[in-house]
Amino acid sequence: MYYQTLELILISDMDKIIWIVIVLLAGAFLPFQAGLNNKLGKAIDSPVYASMFSFIVGAVAMVLYVIFTRQTADLKGISQVPYYVWIAGLLGAFYVTVIILAFPKLGPGLTFGLVVAGQMTASILFEHNNILVAQQSPISFMKIFGVVLIVAGVIIIRKF
Repeated sequence: MYYQTLELILISDMDKIIWIVIVLLAGAFLPFQAGLNNKLGKAIDSPVYASMFSFIVGAVAMVLYVIFTRQTADLKGISQVPYYVWIAGLLGAFYVTVIILAFPKLGPGLTFGLVVAGQMTASILFEHNNILVAQQSPISFMKIFGVVLIVAGVIIIRKF
């Protein structure tokens, strides 16, 4: 019994570690993606078209992934999705376009420092107000302090 419990804990921890690594990797790819999109925007003299082409390539990649991995979904549920859920696509397009525009003006450090500061601020507000989250979590001094440290890091990146 003890070994089974220990094995479950280790598997659970290993699964969490794998996801932490994957998320860190995804975050590390964002400046790379921004740099590539910026190059594309300069090559075609249009950041907005660069954003559009980025989404087209991403959409094609997702379609191929769904086909080759034989993913399934209950598409009947789409009709029951609240209208505001579709705003996510607009927010993604806004984000990618803003990053393409800001990247050459602010540089990768400041651009993504501000992105992280914005994400953390919105995240603690969403958790506090139980908006689009799985579990409510009240704002605390330490959470605010964490965001202040992120903003301080952004300032340090900008100044030095």
